[in-house]
Amino acid sequence: MNRREALNEARKILAENQIENAALEGEILLRHILAINRSQLYIDLDSDIKPADVKHLLKLVEKRTKGKPSAYITGHKEFYGLDFIVNLHVLIPRPETELLVEQAISLCREYRYSTIADIGTGCGAIAISLAVSIPDIKISAIDISNDALKVAKQNCENHGVIDKVTLLRGDLLQTLPESVDIIVANLPYVREKDMPDKGPLSFEPPLALNGGKKGLDKIKELCRQAVNKLNKKGSLLLEIGQRQSGDVMAILSKHFPSGLVEIKNDLAGIERVIILRLT
Repeated sequence: MNRREALNEARKILAENQIENAALEGEILLRHILAINRSQLYIDLDSDIKPADVKHLLKLVEKRTKGKPSAYITGHKEFYGLDFIVNLHVLIPRPETELLVEQAISLCREYRYSTIADIGTGCGAIAISLAVSIPDIKISAIDISNDALKVAKQNCENHGVIDKVTLLRGDLLQTLPESVDIIVANLPYVREKDMPDKGPLSFEPPLALNGGKKGLDKIKELCRQAVNKLNKKGSLLLEIGQRQSGDVMAILSKHFPSGLVEIKNDLAGIERVIILRLT
């Protein structure tokens, strides 16, 4: 069997099992087994592959049809043009979260911010993307999970930013030693009643998803703590879920009555990032 045939077979099985983006998913799994990039795959689609690799591919395809996300199968996920190690201890980085990174970079450049705290860092995707993109920045990346911080450390080392990112274990801002210019956070915001018991989301750590009854427990507590951890003229950036903007704006108004608040939509037109800027 050659690469083309193996790819087509993987895609067929995935499509028959109603896996979204079956074509891309099949490609990701095949490239993982062959340890090649996309260009290398398509340049030589007619090259034969070993029977053992075909067998391995079909095993991975079976795992995917049972719901396990490809990122957990391969142990990798691309985010903001960078490759990140992921495992079952961390949330899989989402494309929509790149908006949070873009907005933080824009604010740093406009207001010459030099210190950032990334809360609930997980695999470190946000903190590392910021560290790679912004010169002379210092970032504190905080997570309550020690297992998640181990993954973040690996990713910091892989991307050469271990000197720019300080990893701290703690609940929200409790272990942040001093105030910062920007706080960025992609905290759990799934409503408790919407927590999945099957499908891809059920594989991800509940600690990183469950935001309580209204999905706002952690966001509410972070905003309360941020009053004493945000520098004058600093900014707070939060990723939120659908139909949560009104409640989050009310929370921010309570703690930062004079702050300027802006909402940014993601590419799907969903209100995704709320920016508070102190004046």
